[in-house]
Amino acid sequence: MKIVVVDGQGGRLGKLLVEGIKTRLPQAQVYALGTNSIATATMLKAGADFGATGENPVIRGVMDADAVLGPVGIVVAHAILGEVTPAMAEAVGGCRARKFLVPMNSCGVVVAGVKDQPLPVYVSQAVEQMAEALEKE
Repeated sequence: MKIVVVDGQGGRLGKLLVEGIKTRLPQAQVYALGTNSIATATMLKAGADFGATGENPVIRGVMDADAVLGPVGIVVAHAILGEVTPAMAEAVGGCRARKFLVPMNSCGVVVAGVKDQPLPVYVSQAVEQMAEALEKE
């Protein structure tokens, strides 16, 4: 099972997601795809099995993923202070994998109806929903 985590900036959210995935689904192969090298390195230190940085790894990496996790900005062109290119957003949004996105206001998108919660709560919800969905398949 191939699970892709996409993150940028310092990779804090990606780190939490990788740790949660490895705890909940230790058999999964986790790919850390960073929009910058710091984010990738942070996710690799958290236990990701593979890592790569930049536009092309994100585009190619999500193509055959079973699940993609990250901030909501990974499907918004120019999000995360411009680190998400239009091609990245299109690839993530258009891939066959189910997307489990964490609502963060860093991309200028507000998801109506989502209650403001601490980041660890969002992370555990995303990981649990992803695990339940993959276990049903």
